[in-house]
Amino acid sequence: MPADNATRRARLRTRAGSPALKFVRDLVVIVIIAVLISALLKTFVVRSFYIPSSSMENTLLINDRIIVNELVPNLIPIEHGDVVVFTDPGNWLPPQQPVPLNLLSAIDAALTAVGLSTGDNNDHLIKRVIGLPGETVVCCTSTGHLTINDVPIDEPYIQVPDGQSQATKSPFTVTVPDGKLWVMGDNRYNSADSAFHYLNGSPGGGFVPISSVVGRAVVVSWPNKHWGWLGNYPETFTPTGR
Repeated sequence: MPADNATRRARLRTRAGSPALKFVRDLVVIVIIAVLISALLKTFVVRSFYIPSSSMENTLLINDRIIVNELVPNLIPIEHGDVVVFTDPGNWLPPQQPVPLNLLSAIDAALTAVGLSTGDNNDHLIKRVIGLPGETVVCCTSTGHLTINDVPIDEPYIQVPDGQSQATKSPFTVTVPDGKLWVMGDNRYNSADSAFHYLNGSPGGGFVPISSVVGRAVVVSWPNKHWGWLGNYPETFTPTGR
């Protein structure tokens, strides 16, 4: 009988498994669930980008990381002043160099696919929405302000060089086509934005298709000292006259 009891207990331990194996199994399940949730969030809700240039200073600085709300514009409409991330609307970015195939690039590609890395960051741009479809945007008034449908706007977020008073360096008059946006960098004299591409005759006339918008930047998440919400300055874009 004692031998039978020992055998029975051994079988029970085998069925239950060792604590170490149970821990590994649970850890694998948790990691898989976390990756799936991250992939779903990245695909449908939020994702992270980093800032590679100075075109949005001083709102966003080089190497800042931002969280982007991907419900814009599919479920939430784009508004004046929104800081949006979008794919290249046509030769705004230089040709991308092929990424060498190695273990590190493969890992980065896998992490990017599930929203844990920003390996596709160089395929996107970030600017502030100034003109919506049907609106006429003009630079500039005698005081240097942009106008939207003949209404001057006061832009507290822009950066211009010392001694300059115009909101951007070259005059233009455009009417935004249906389904398009007019976007500009906050660092107005150092941003390859809609005005730059319009004045240089780029394909698409400097306008960005709404369908190219990935989402709206809502918060600076890194570094800690730059943390903060990104507003769209509703007081600047009043509806009066538009």
